[in-house]
Amino acid sequence: MSQKISIPRGTNDILPDEIFRWQNLEDKARTLMRLYGYEEIRTPIFEDTGLFKRSLGPASDVVTKQLLELKSRTEDTVPDGESYSLRPEGTAPIVRAYIEHHLDKKEGLSKLYYFGPMFRGERPQRGRLRQFHQVGVELIGLHSFQPFLDAEAMALSIRLLEGFGVEGFRLKINSLGSHEDKKNLSSILRERLKKDVRNLCPECQARFERNVFRILDCKNKECRAVVARLELGDAHLSPPSKEYFQKVRAALDLWGVAHTVSPHLVRGLDYYTHTVFEISHAGLGSQDALGAGGRYNDLVAQLGGPKDIGGMGFALGIERILLAVGGGETRDEGRVTKLDAFIVSLDKEEETKAYTAAFELLNELRRKEIAADMNHTRGSMKSQMRAADKSGARYVIIIGEDELKEDIVTLKNMASGEQRKVPQSKLAAEFNKVSSVKS
Repeated sequence: MSQKISIPRGTNDILPDEIFRWQNLEDKARTLMRLYGYEEIRTPIFEDTGLFKRSLGPASDVVTKQLLELKSRTEDTVPDGESYSLRPEGTAPIVRAYIEHHLDKKEGLSKLYYFGPMFRGERPQRGRLRQFHQVGVELIGLHSFQPFLDAEAMALSIRLLEGFGVEGFRLKINSLGSHEDKKNLSSILRERLKKDVRNLCPECQARFERNVFRILDCKNKECRAVVARLELGDAHLSPPSKEYFQKVRAALDLWGVAHTVSPHLVRGLDYYTHTVFEISHAGLGSQDALGAGGRYNDLVAQLGGPKDIGGMGFALGIERILLAVGGGETRDEGRVTKLDAFIVSLDKEEETKAYTAAFELLNELRRKEIAADMNHTRGSMKSQMRAADKSGARYVIIIGEDELKEDIVTLKNMASGEQRKVPQSKLAAEFNKVSSVKS
């Protein structure tokens, strides 16, 4: 007996019974993105490894521990010096596309959004997968009113979560300041943590030199106790950075966006400057972030693009959103589309006349843009009606021996139970008329 092959650990199949929840979420997101003036962009799921090392930081956890690099079986497939990795996040690929396609010359401010899978070599657990999906936005361009755009991005993230039906989440914000301010913060952290390094977990002891910011995110109990004693405040910020952050908060207040300043909030990716934020949900356990984002004023230039081009973005985790929402709607309540018609064919034993006529009609209905299907196995009237009911079709078209003789069909309204005879030649026009009225 051959061995069964299972799904890779840390990934999920999204089956038809669940896919409607994803489709509804995407539809709601697209509607809101249009309201806010964003356009969709799609980038490859793998990129040059150097893109992530340069943008995320060679010492970041994502690059050192979680990056999934691709290897070829034959050396001549990938030229010397080239290396590719599955994308661990969406910002760097979009900035790469922004630079490569000279979007700065086409528009003053690019407002972009995306859906798609991301990949990290995580240790799988609830809310943390090796392949996960995000909806995110990026605002990139030469613009003067950056604090207001930071506020717009955060307001949009909140609006999206509300539209998805998520309740009980919390917006936390902080400022890392400029590149120089971040260096100051790094020095302050090392100075205040050095007496407690031995009390940190082995991983955070390594982070102390490599990427001290990540210690603030550690979920280890002992590390959290050490971090809780830190009094960070905003001492690392320069006066202009403090003023910038005050403007961001004032803009959030202007739009009525509730938020909490969290001095311990940092992002572990090198490209962040000034505003950073995270949206958490207590119901998710230790992996409680629904989404996060921030400003990146140096990334475009760092990746070879024009100087003085700033950016702001965020990403929301779709799997975590669905966990926070819970079971939600049933399949029938929540499905994105329903069939207009389901055809039931009733043949005598060994005959296929009704089935053949139904198969021909099925093609005709679809050509006239009527969503239709039929049962492709021989069965009783009762079993086929069960299949029709399961399909969610608004109407059932019945073709049997009597219908064939009279060149008619029986049209049944599944909501009201009403049945009537309709000539086959007039079915499409009749059906369009009755299906335009909600059953």
